[in-house]
Amino acid sequence: MELKNEFRVGVPIERAWATLTDVEYIAPCMPGAQLTEIDGEEFKGQVKVKVGPITAQYKGVAKFKEKNESDYRVVLDASGRDTRGAGNAAAEVTAEMTEDGDGTKIVITTELKVTGKVAQFGRGVMADVSEKLIGQFVESLEQKLLESSPDNAEQQTASEPANSSSGGETETNQNGPRKIDMPEPEPVDLLDTAGAPLFKRFGPFALVALVLVLLRRRKR
Repeated sequence: MELKNEFRVGVPIERAWATLTDVEYIAPCMPGAQLTEIDGEEFKGQVKVKVGPITAQYKGVAKFKEKNESDYRVVLDASGRDTRGAGNAAAEVTAEMTEDGDGTKIVITTELKVTGKVAQFGRGVMADVSEKLIGQFVESLEQKLLESSPDNAEQQTASEPANSSSGGETETNQNGPRKIDMPEPEPVDLLDTAGAPLFKRFGPFALVALVLVLLRRRKR
């Protein structure tokens, strides 16, 4: 399925590019995501997703497929597998940036393939969840950008990413992958995030299940 989101950040396009291509810097802004390792242009991590009482944890890898600074276009390939073997996910994420006054407009197109429990929600619910998660990401990102001092912001370039503000410590290893000590985030609750659309689709089944549980308790 294809998902499309767009948002605006109040920084010049050069700084937006440097920030959004620095995975270590923006990882703490992503709901439910944890970056664990960096090996050149390859990034390893995990994402936790919660559906009611069920929590799924996807461990996977992402890498830049294209990074075109002259056109401000980046393509990221990501894939992950449920640690319990209940499904997997793969995505090709394309971000395109354009100047928008004193800020930057960013359009993100995601080609998403999901199997397992999460796939049952369908495109409509996944699009709604995607939009809300992007909103949370942008809010968190803008807060980080506001906390950065103007002097530090001017010194940031594409070749000098803001790793010092990534929110996690790193273990330096000159001979191999670099481990990232990032705090484990709370899982993304799809029921809470999707809200009304998800309840409209699965609500009747949830109510029936609740009635059955209550009846069983009464019999006991």
